Amino acid sequence: GRPELADDPEWATPEARLPKLGKMFQLIEEWTSTLPKWDVLQKLNAHNIPCGPILSTKEIIEDASLVANEMVVEVPHPQRGSFVTVGSPLKLSDSPVDITSSPLLGEHNDEVFVGELGLGDEELALLRTGGVI
Repeated sequence: GRPELADDPEWATPEARLPKLGKMFQLIEEWTSTLPKWDVLQKLNAHNIPCGPILSTKEIIEDASLVANEMVVEVPHPQRGSFVTVGSPLKLSDSPVDITSSPLLGEHNDEVFVGELGLGDEELALLRTGGVI
C-alpha cells in the first residue's frame, strides 16, 4: 500500500531498513490492521512474501486441513466427555502417536505406590486413611 517506498533509497534494501525496524513494523501494522487477515495473506502471497495467519482457537479447531492431518484430534475423556485438542506434530510411519486424555486424579496411585515404591496393602491403607493420598 506504499509503492513510493519501493524506490526510496531509505527503504530499498534490508541494510537501509534495518535501523528503522520500529518504523517499518509500525507501517506494516497500520496497513494490516485495516484488512481481514485472509486478505493480508492473499496480498502478500501474490508477491511471494512469506507470511501466515495467526489463527484463533476456534479457527484451529475448525480447520479441515488440520483435522485431516490429525494436527487437531478429538479425545474421549471418562468424566468430561470428548474434547478437541492438539495432536502430535510429528508424523513418523514407524512411530505413530496415540493422543489420549490426561489421567484422572489418583488414577495411577496403586501402580506407583505398590508397583514402583513397593508399598504393601497395609501401608497403602494407612496413607489413604491418613489423608496422604
